[in-house]
Amino acid sequence: MRGENYYELEKQRADLKRDDVAILRFEQLYPLRRELLQSALAPYSGGAPVFWVQEEPENMGAWRYLRSSFGDLLLNRFPFKGIYRPASASPATGSASSHRQEQNKLLAEAFGKN
Repeated sequence: MRGENYYELEKQRADLKRDDVAILRFEQLYPLRRELLQSALAPYSGGAPVFWVQEEPENMGAWRYLRSSFGDLLLNRFPFKGIYRPASASPATGSASSHRQEQNKLLAEAFGKN
């Protein structure tokens, strides 16, 4: 996920007092260092859901690359799902209030409050 989303997710986790949610931030997508991802996820039980949260629409950002790399099961252990804005020809709505509404929806979905 990009930097801005990371900090918003961290704040949401703190506000909700959700110590049962881990947040990882990718600094590099290519080449994809699977061994680092495996190491970061090693402490977690297989079957725990993993979500890729991106600010961009579904047809932009890293989601499609990651989905094609892993499919529905991340590292053959974790159900893998994306959380993103609907596909669009533009990366942003052009309206600050619409953007904030969409961002709030992404955060709610990331923490299971949809």
